[in-house]
Amino acid sequence: MSAERRLFVLNGPNLNLLGRREPDIYGTATLADVEQLCRTEAETAGLELVFRQSNAEHALLEWIHEAFEGAAGIIINPAAFTHGSHALYDALKICTCPIIEVHLSNPHARSEAWRATSLISPVVTGIITGLGVEGYRLAIRAIARRTPARTAAAAEAA
Repeated sequence: MSAERRLFVLNGPNLNLLGRREPDIYGTATLADVEQLCRTEAETAGLELVFRQSNAEHALLEWIHEAFEGAAGIIINPAAFTHGSHALYDALKICTCPIIEVHLSNPHARSEAWRATSLISPVVTGIITGLGVEGYRLAIRAIARRTPARTAAAAEAA
């Protein structure tokens, strides 16, 4: 599949603990469940999924740089890096593909005031918060609609 059909889904720190970490906030789905949901949705949309997670900011930066050259889009759940990473802001700012910021919980409804500020929101195409893992499905559909030369199957699904 061409680079223009590659969809990067990038997950930040502690998301490897989904299903075990604060299930009352983040739900019971595991990261493997999220990946399967994303694979199914990307396949339906005719997109090649690149699904990754790291607790290290530099890894996320490298993957954004990889996506810079012609990816169909980036879906990023930067987790705690949302609130403090100027480096992610700078990397995402130079990307020309659609970028959707996804959060499982609604940061604005959380008790910690600092969670309400996203450093990367000003440079993304859209933001989906508070819908749990369904936010990933919606983000994939949004990117598929913005991607030229969609497959017939993706067009029918939309």
